[in-house]
Amino acid sequence: MAEGGDAATVAHEAGNAVQETPKAEPEKAAAPAEPAPPAEPAEPTVRTIVLTGHGGYDKLSVQQKPQPKAGKGEVLVRVKAAGLNFSELMVRQGLHDRMTKPPVVLGMEAAGVIEELGEDVSGLEVGQNVICLAQTGMWREIVAVPATNVFIMPEEMSYEEGAAIPLSYLTAYFMLFDFGNLRPGKSLLVHIAAGGVGWAATQLAKTVDNVTIFGTASASKHDAIKENGVDHPIDYRTRDYAEEIKNISPKGVDVVLDPLGGADTSKGLQLLRPMGKIVTYGSANMVKGENRNLMKMAKTLWQSTSVSPVSLVKTNKAIAGFQLAHLTGEIELVRSAFQDILNMYKDGKIKPRIDSVWAFEQVAEAMQQMNERRNIGKVILSPEKEPTKPAEGDAAPTSPLKKKKPSLFRRLSKRASRSKDEGEKKDEVKNAKKESPIKQEEQEKADDNKATNGHVQQTKLRARLSGGDPNIEDTDKNVEEKLEEGKEKAEDVIQQTEEKVDEAVKQEEAPTEPAAQEEKKDEAPAEEPEKIEVAVENPAETDDAKAAAADVVPDDKPVENEEKADGDASQEAN
Repeated sequence: MAEGGDAATVAHEAGNAVQETPKAEPEKAAAPAEPAPPAEPAEPTVRTIVLTGHGGYDKLSVQQKPQPKAGKGEVLVRVKAAGLNFSELMVRQGLHDRMTKPPVVLGMEAAGVIEELGEDVSGLEVGQNVICLAQTGMWREIVAVPATNVFIMPEEMSYEEGAAIPLSYLTAYFMLFDFGNLRPGKSLLVHIAAGGVGWAATQLAKTVDNVTIFGTASASKHDAIKENGVDHPIDYRTRDYAEEIKNISPKGVDVVLDPLGGADTSKGLQLLRPMGKIVTYGSANMVKGENRNLMKMAKTLWQSTSVSPVSLVKTNKAIAGFQLAHLTGEIELVRSAFQDILNMYKDGKIKPRIDSVWAFEQVAEAMQQMNERRNIGKVILSPEKEPTKPAEGDAAPTSPLKKKKPSLFRRLSKRASRSKDEGEKKDEVKNAKKESPIKQEEQEKADDNKATNGHVQQTKLRARLSGGDPNIEDTDKNVEEKLEEGKEKAEDVIQQTEEKVDEAVKQEEAPTEPAAQEEKKDEAPAEEPEKIEVAVENPAETDDAKAAAADVVPDDKPVENEEKADGDASQEAN
């Protein structure tokens, strides 16, 4: 029974196992694969310099942005070179009056090749080299620009020159010929004469006969600006340019171009001759360092002059303000002026100077070059240039976070740690002295010698004041021997002599008070040792006096407590 039952159980379990095993399903015929939808072409992107916020150099970064498209009346241009202007430095710091909220693409001028024409564009062709103007957005590999802001480049002009001309030469042109009405025989002051606008203004002014040009620049740039046409270069860092101009031209100048603002605008007004004009076109004095300086801003605004029409009438002077970015609605005026500038270039009358060309990735270094006034001429950005390593000795721009001073907590912690280390060193010195009595004895002896030298000088001084011999000569060795031989005697002698020394000094300083001196003399001890006199007559008898006066307190602090004086004298003698 048992065996049969076991067999039945085994068979039953085996049957269950067979039932649990899944049956293989018959293979189905593979369905025909549906064709995948065609992949949408990726949207083209271009490298773009983006200002991510207002602040330091770290607010600029190169990013991939969608490629713009040529709209109606626009031209698509591949940028070969783009200009950098001081206004972009001010925008980055949050100082420009036409700021747009970041993130934003900067750049107002560029030169490149036309790649595409939008609708309703005539007079231009694909492949032409052109110069472009815009309110902003030119720091891209490809830009879309209104056709009215595009100018065909002269064949002999490079892309870098094409990007250097628009803003600088248009600004100088309008200030000199429209506002300044510059005519032959006039004089002109150009600030920052080695900068983009200053360089352009000098060349344009030289197209007028017999114009005298004063230019400010650091001394290292004087040769360059003189070669460009400046007659009188002035180092504004070491000289007062107003005084220098008055020394050469006592009546002043006819036109002042002022990009500085603040106190310099007031000085420029004072430099004007009757019928003179000052044209202000910037506030460079506000820009100091990498980040916005609120104190510099406040100082510049505070020093800015306020001019009333009445004062201008009384002085026969004129003041004007100019900014090219505000001529957005005067495209015909701008096109006419720029065509004159291009004709001057073709005739060889003007030629922009390129200071340096930087890759897009080095826009921070390019801005630093201009911010630190190291450039002579125009600073250019190029999307096609490979980044280069900074030359040895050149400081690369750093993030503002690296420039911040340590916090107060860190400074206090460091100071506490330093104090602790000094305390530990002092303890180590004390322990070393205790462990080494020989060194301690040598140190004490050195201290005694140092104190003895001071006491000898005091003794000589008192001897001179009391009428003694000023030429007391004794060596440290002799004095030390005397101290060792007569320590106990020195204690008594010091106590007995101190008041007498003070009395003699007071007699020398105030001879008109005999009554007070007599009263002081009566208080002296009845017994006095022999041969102890303040007025030393015999150098051989001065040893005891030197030892006795070794620790005499200064004249202006008489001893008030005799017991304290005795204790101090005893300590020094020991």
